[in-house]
Amino acid sequence: MKATDDGGDGSPIDDIFTRTSEVPTLTRREKARRTFDRRVYAPMAVLVRDWRALVGGLIIAAFFLTGVVAWVSSSNWWFLDGVVLVATPTVMEGPIFAPPFQDSAYPLGTGVMGKSIFKQLVHAAPAMLQMIFAGAFLSVIAGTVIGTVAGYRGGTIDKTLMSFTDVVLTIPGIALVIVLAAIFEPRHPVVVGIILGIDNWPRLARTVRSEVLSIREEAFTEASRIMGLSQLTILRKDIISNLMPYISINFANGARTIIFESVALYFLGILSFTTLNWGVMMNEAYNGADLTNLGQLHWLFAPMLTIAIVSLGFILFAQGLDRIFNVRLRARHESTTADAEEQ
Repeated sequence: MKATDDGGDGSPIDDIFTRTSEVPTLTRREKARRTFDRRVYAPMAVLVRDWRALVGGLIIAAFFLTGVVAWVSSSNWWFLDGVVLVATPTVMEGPIFAPPFQDSAYPLGTGVMGKSIFKQLVHAAPAMLQMIFAGAFLSVIAGTVIGTVAGYRGGTIDKTLMSFTDVVLTIPGIALVIVLAAIFEPRHPVVVGIILGIDNWPRLARTVRSEVLSIREEAFTEASRIMGLSQLTILRKDIISNLMPYISINFANGARTIIFESVALYFLGILSFTTLNWGVMMNEAYNGADLTNLGQLHWLFAPMLTIAIVSLGFILFAQGLDRIFNVRLRARHESTTADAEEQ
């Protein structure tokens, strides 16, 4: 006997199984708006509501803007010819050991050679930025790639990569950097940053591998494998996306480490004084000022305070980034935007 039952809406059961669900068609403009809300508005809304991310972002933005100002002021490009926002510091442009906050021409005072301390801090920013991003990117990318591949693939690849990581990890980092700096005598800030970042990736690789070993056994990762997704897609969408909070924090820690190591090596005279650096300023202040004289300590304290503020900015911003990758917070802001559009 043929079944005549309906599915609750008066239609035969056969029609229910053959019926396709009606999916609303979105226009190109609506798709663009949803993408903007999900990838731009929601993360920005989370950042603005977190004081750590806001303060850290402002500090990093100010640091980056300082580097741009110095680059523009010292650039010889034809389209920037004659544009000087902050002049290059020169000898005897002001009185010797002028106190800070007394003259707008040298707001942070001068040193033993009459150079403006403010101008020296500004024109040291481009080299510092190049070193920070070169070293931090190297350590984060190397640590993330090696740790992710080793943890996900396992077997011989895991043993080989982790053995290499352990070998690098056993080498004293600062000693390795000093030896490499003495052999290659780096002069370009990018090369200095790469050398400083060589010893920073093994710990990150070890930690990433441990996280990947647990993430690859999760249900959503297993579901992606069953669906036949490629390993590259699984690594990108399921594994690395879940590691982004930890990676971002390690990038900030790596940037802070690069700052401290570069300043220390320049201060000790291990790296040649080919570029203006906050460590060079501290070395000159240590050797040229009477540190028992309070009227000369501003030469040493100005770069020290700058280093502390920039490092704090990276740490606060990394702590704020952890909220961006919080799925519940982002979904809350996305749903709030969607409700507002419907009203």
